Amino acid sequence: MTGYRTILACLSDADTAPATLGLALMVGRNHAAHVEALHVRIDPASAVPLVGEGMSGAMVEEMLAVAERQATERAQGIRTLFDRICTSQDVSRTEAPFSDPQLSASWREEVGREEEVFADAGRLSDLLVIARPMPESDVPSVMTLNAALMESGRPLLLAPPTAPASVGRKVAVFWNGSIEATRAVAAALPFLCKAEDVVILSAREEEATSPGELVKYLAWHGVSASKQCFGAGSAAGGQVAQTLLDEAVTRGADLVVMGAYTHSRLRQLIMGGVTRHVLHFANLPVLLCH
Repeated sequence: MTGYRTILACLSDADTAPATLGLALMVGRNHAAHVEALHVRIDPASAVPLVGEGMSGAMVEEMLAVAERQATERAQGIRTLFDRICTSQDVSRTEAPFSDPQLSASWREEVGREEEVFADAGRLSDLLVIARPMPESDVPSVMTLNAALMESGRPLLLAPPTAPASVGRKVAVFWNGSIEATRAVAAALPFLCKAEDVVILSAREEEATSPGELVKYLAWHGVSASKQCFGAGSAAGGQVAQTLLDEAVTRGADLVVMGAYTHSRLRQLIMGGVTRHVLHFANLPVLLCH
């Protein structure tokens, strides 16, 4: 990938939208890209739970009306946030490409299931941006994140709860030699080629493709990278992930690049894993590929 020209940001709610949009616009400014802000309104018919025989038609209609009103109010609130942030950052609003690439943004609103709409829309975007799921919140959902990873075919950038001061200046690559990690590195080349510092962090020493080989590969792209290996031993996935995250923070990284779900999602759900831990605890932007 030579560069990012189109970025799709999923704005699920008013709490996470500022950091998510802020990160998308930061990347868009650095790469002269167009940012499309997508909000998916819930279909009231699917939002209302199944009702029993004892519920009257009037009660069902009232529940649908309430759900519709709440969805409309949420969408209006997020649209207001979008307009305010774009205005404060002097971002041009447009639907058509500029002849001279530069940062621009547009608003898109759909009705349906967020995971389906985001994954489908993301297939024609260079980079997807979504808020990191928080344990105490159901938006954005892990279902949306997983659908984007598995069904869009595009790299996914996780936005931390607080917008970072920079992104891509210092990059930490979590490397295990997997196909997923390889795809993540390829998708991150626009970041890596612009970065001031790149470090390869590996918690294993027996990869089919070693960190040293990755350093050599990146050198062909003009990227000078260093490497550091950790002996994981019998450590659990969560412990390995925290070790890598701590080292990335120590080195001042403002972006992590990694493959997602190099083991099955079921195994990670039951036994824990690096991806699962990062999804819940990373406080810096993370670029993921499956």
